[in-house]
Amino acid sequence: MPAPGRRPVARKRAGAAHYLPVLLFVLGYLVVTALWPIPIWVAGIYLVASLVSFVVYAVDKSAAGAARRRVSERTLLTLGLIGGWPGAIIAQQTLRHKTAKRSFRAAFWATVAVNVLLFVALATPLVATLLDQ
Repeated sequence: MPAPGRRPVARKRAGAAHYLPVLLFVLGYLVVTALWPIPIWVAGIYLVASLVSFVVYAVDKSAAGAARRRVSERTLLTLGLIGGWPGAIIAQQTLRHKTAKRSFRAAFWATVAVNVLLFVALATPLVATLLDQ
C-alpha cells in the first residue's frame, strides 16, 4: 500500500529485454577474452560481486517489507560499480526491487557505464593506444 498522498506504482513484469545488458556484457566479455586474454580472476570478481549484489538486494527487499533497517543506496551502487551490476539487474527484475525510484535508476546505470568503460579500458589495448598518442 502506498504512503498517503502517493499513487501506487504500476509494476511491469520483467521481460527478456531487461536482461539484455547482462547478456551483451557476457558476450562482450567473451569476445574481449578471445582477443586479449584476461586473467580468470576478473570473471571471478564479476561472479562473486554479482552473487553478493543479488543477496544484498534480497536482504534490502526483505527489510523494506518488514520495516527494518535498510541497506543504503550507496552500498547498492558501490556493489554495482565494483562489478556486481549483472547480479543487481537480475535481482532488480526477479525481486522487483529498486525499479521505481528514478534517481536510483539513473545513478545505477551511471555506475554500470563506468564499470563497463573501466573494463574495456583495462582489458583491451585501448589505454595503451591512447597513451601512445
